[in-house]
Amino acid sequence: MSKILYVKANAKPEGVSRTFRVSDSFVTVYKKFNPNDEITTLDLYKEDIRFLNSDDINMSLNNVESGQFRNHPVFKYAYQLLDTDKIIIAAPFWNLSFPAILKAYLDCVAVGGITFKYTSEGPKGQCIGKKAIHFVTRGGAYTEEPLSAFELGDRYLRTLFAFLGITDFTTFALENMDRKSTNVEQVIEDAIKNTQELAKNF
Repeated sequence: MSKILYVKANAKPEGVSRTFRVSDSFVTVYKKFNPNDEITTLDLYKEDIRFLNSDDINMSLNNVESGQFRNHPVFKYAYQLLDTDKIIIAAPFWNLSFPAILKAYLDCVAVGGITFKYTSEGPKGQCIGKKAIHFVTRGGAYTEEPLSAFELGDRYLRTLFAFLGITDFTTFALENMDRKSTNVEQVIEDAIKNTQELAKNF
């Protein structure tokens, strides 16, 4: 049995968010193929994720490796990720990146002594062997030049996860979603069909 963490970062609700329509479908299909897996859904807006403050930072620098902060309102997310086998992230492309609440969450997840450690050879990720997938919808075409240089969301996620030891990272992106020439409903429908095969192998 695997533990799955489904992280959702969009202020729009299910049924309205184009990103969630695709990612929710993926999760539904995944459940059918893996009925015994444990899936935890983490809606960051409902979690009321907060920004790190000076006390949080000081705590992370003192004895966090002892595990005594496992239930701390901030560090619990780092331990949760450490205990997870697969991570699903659903976050749209906003202002060349992703919603700020996801960055706040990632700051809670990337904690020295928990999800990575500093060694004499440099930092070492502690999340080796896990896999992740990022579902994202974008208004334009940001996987190709010249706009690819402005894509900072998926790039950051992929880089940070590699830093934590997660190199098996897949991106499922829908692009040109805000162009008048795009049949949005058809694109979403086709994407949902494509996620069925993807879910089998995740």
